[in-house]
Amino acid sequence: MLSKRIIPCLDVRDGRTTKGIKFKNNVDIGDPVAMARFYYEAGADELVFYDITASSDRRNIMIDVVRRVAAEIFIPFSVGGGIRNLEDMRDVLLAGAEKVSVNTAAVLNPAIISQGAEAFGSQCIVLGMDVKRTQPSSQIPSGYEMVIHGGRTPMGIDALWWAQEAVRLGAGEICLNSIDADGTQAGYELTLTRMISEAVPIPVIASGGAGVPEHLCQVLSEGRADAALIASMTHYGDYTIREIKEYLSRRDIPVRLTW
Repeated sequence: MLSKRIIPCLDVRDGRTTKGIKFKNNVDIGDPVAMARFYYEAGADELVFYDITASSDRRNIMIDVVRRVAAEIFIPFSVGGGIRNLEDMRDVLLAGAEKVSVNTAAVLNPAIISQGAEAFGSQCIVLGMDVKRTQPSSQIPSGYEMVIHGGRTPMGIDALWWAQEAVRLGAGEICLNSIDADGTQAGYELTLTRMISEAVPIPVIASGGAGVPEHLCQVLSEGRADAALIASMTHYGDYTIREIKEYLSRRDIPVRLTW
């Protein structure tokens, strides 16, 4: 069985790591370059970097910060925010990222997924999904709606349909973020994660809601996720990567132990 991945997430705004709750009330956490190095040395399997206001501000990603982070770590590195075309993807990959994450741009222009997969390979293209629970309807039968621009703009697009469509277009991985659970530290959205994980043949990273190691155990087993994104529980020093992985290992969740 493949090891489950534990992936710290750095949400970056104005060159600083930040963290909010349900995409609101963000506070400054620290320097993303120093935090990336810290997580790499602590045993993270991968790292995710989001420039969280690039799309809503309609500006390019902070490529200089991406380059500085990439110079400090030697694990897979996924970057998202403000990526609108193949040139943006190429710039991020040349700056040191292994993967590019498209979210808002992919919803507005789905062809960017297939274009990126053709140019760089599906393994480089991560579909970021910001999803909010809503009342099921004929338009959104799953009861989960896609939201773009950093949680600001609901799109009336069914999340389950969009995940499957993105796979058809060539996405190689999905990073699935529940806006309802984001930053709450009350647990991942298991129903949403299991629904998407069982519906697509590509890896799914669960995001939003991790507060204690048991939450990761739940989403990696009951939620069928291939990886778990974490932020608050390690940003604030409540747990270390090592403590989380040792907890998961004791509960027969396969993880990469390097110490």
